[in-house]
Amino acid sequence: MATYLDFEKRLQDIESELEAAKARADQAAIEILEKELQKEVAKTYKNLSDYQKLQLARHPDRPYALDYVRLIMRDYYEIHGDRCFRDDPAIICYVGYIDDQKTMLIGEQKGRGTKNKLKRNFGMPHPEGYRKALRLAKMAEKFDIPVLMLIDTPGAYPGIGAEERGQSEAIARNLFEFSKLRVPTVSIVIGEGGSGGALAIGVADKLAMMRYSVFSVISPEGCAAILWNDPSKVEQATKALKITAEDLKELGLIDDIIDEPLIGAHRDKEGAVQKVKEYYLKTLQELKAMDTDERLQKRYEKLMSMGRFKE
Repeated sequence: MATYLDFEKRLQDIESELEAAKARADQAAIEILEKELQKEVAKTYKNLSDYQKLQLARHPDRPYALDYVRLIMRDYYEIHGDRCFRDDPAIICYVGYIDDQKTMLIGEQKGRGTKNKLKRNFGMPHPEGYRKALRLAKMAEKFDIPVLMLIDTPGAYPGIGAEERGQSEAIARNLFEFSKLRVPTVSIVIGEGGSGGALAIGVADKLAMMRYSVFSVISPEGCAAILWNDPSKVEQATKALKITAEDLKELGLIDDIIDEPLIGAHRDKEGAVQKVKEYYLKTLQELKAMDTDERLQKRYEKLMSMGRFKE
């Protein structure tokens, strides 16, 4: 059963009427309602606020990393563990083929349903998750396999155990090592990109965001709590943080925006997944056309150009 957000209620009403019309085989009503639905989709999704985009990025029906694995990869095989402590289910690592391109896919997985959400720790990785990601990226480098990273996390897990095992060091190590990885790397924010938990697999030759994804240094709720001590200010915080794909592209912090279906990935999973696949394969061809030193230099220049200051 589909989950509708507050601003999607009119769409829900029209779709309910459409289903009823189809059940009674009323062709005239079906045609009228389908046109009305198209108009409502355009009206609703072409004028979204930053907070509404945040809601879409967090939508429970939005495809997660495992959905992408199953829909765009073939002959895939999951690899577990960091070889130091344990396997972290919040980060998944698969090697397989996307079309004919062998790929190492590393993604953050939130989980659906209470049991799976607990298993995946709501998509909040522990340090061993980031160390697993780095181990597999290094394996990909050894065998000359491109790396695709899918970002979707509220943030790194802030628990005592995670801090005791070196959460900040694990994230910092990934930033350092991914910046000099010698194979082509593509990172895509498919939902929610939260702080260092997202950045730890976000350093790549190309960093892209889907149309309704977000990337932030802190959650809007956390920002509202710190600045105003008032959770009702979350919409104001969302706008002030500049976390949408359009904002970050304008600021030069991401390379591309993936034009997911207007109605959203949560309503058109196959269409959204196909867009990601097309972007990855097209971008990979561009990266493979460069020699390794040229690609590493461009990656370095991109990273060094980030950030502005005024005196």
